[in-house]
Amino acid sequence: MASLAASARLVIKIGSALLVDGKSAALKADWLQALVQDVAMLRARGTDVILVSSGSIALGRGVLGLPLRELSLEQSQAAAAVGQIKLAGAYEQALAAHGLRAAQVLVTLDDSTDRRRYLNSRATLDELLRLGAVPIVNENDTVATDEIRYGDNDRLAAQIAVTAGADHLILLSDVDGFYSANPADDPTARRFDMIEAITPEIEAMAGDAGSGLSKGGMRTKLMAAKTATAAGCVMAITEGSRLRPVMALEQGAAATWFRAQGNPQQKRKAWIAAMKPRGRITVDSGARTALTGGSSLLVAGVTAVTGRFMRGDAVELIDAAGYRLGQGLTRYDATDAERIRGLRSDQIEAVLGYPPRGPLIHRDDMAI
Repeated sequence: MASLAASARLVIKIGSALLVDGKSAALKADWLQALVQDVAMLRARGTDVILVSSGSIALGRGVLGLPLRELSLEQSQAAAAVGQIKLAGAYEQALAAHGLRAAQVLVTLDDSTDRRRYLNSRATLDELLRLGAVPIVNENDTVATDEIRYGDNDRLAAQIAVTAGADHLILLSDVDGFYSANPADDPTARRFDMIEAITPEIEAMAGDAGSGLSKGGMRTKLMAAKTATAAGCVMAITEGSRLRPVMALEQGAAATWFRAQGNPQQKRKAWIAAMKPRGRITVDSGARTALTGGSSLLVAGVTAVTGRFMRGDAVELIDAAGYRLGQGLTRYDATDAERIRGLRSDQIEAVLGYPPRGPLIHRDDMAI
């Protein structure tokens, strides 16, 4: 079995049916308080925690008195607008009892498919975690339409795990793992303890089982597993309705674990290395030494900027002799990079008119 003990960054996905009573549309406060105990336990040992939480529409419909049936897009967005406030407040109160701060992060599919938004999301999550906050992520249902929706929080959680560079993802579900068939229909169905790779045979076993306010089925969980494990993130599916579900998982509760293909850092660097560069950055000898030693690239070490690239594009890195060092994702477009090359960090704002975004290329966004 995989273990959470060594996890540096963990994403936990929480479905509506776990958090909100399906009949009364009321928050399950006892369950939430117990979950936050798990979060506090993880944080106490140094693990970064991100929660991907459904529940805003389910809570909002209760406040607005909307019926427990399929809602129109406008009704869903209205319910989300009301429910997001209630959901964020519930997390804020529960986390504060353990001395933790909550941060609400609302995203759409565009935020992961657009490279600039992706970098913004990654930087925001990194900074929130650095400052000790617990990000509570949800799809921005108040503005998202079908063409910019994830559609389910299983896939959203996997994408957040990839964006944040998480090494573990837990899907808290209404079932205790992945089965060879729907156990509600087939008494001979068996649960997999570990899935090494998602084969066509495994995919053929996935059904569309969902219940109550949950919208995702096992097929979407497999899609999430494909995304997460390909980025080097271990994933688990476990039954989440018990109190302290993460602690229970650590103590051996039934679950299906999906083995990661490598680790997040290796996978990210391989992805960056495979991108088509849009420009070239030439660095001096001091920057060359720093880069090969694992440091970020500061604009002070840049001697030339070539090409037309936007923020978030991949650029080649070369030294004064023309030797290719690698490539990375730039935090400035070509025009601004040219304007500030060779400057110290404290000189950048006077030239650009806004505070610097840190290094030109962060070491996490670089393949050397």
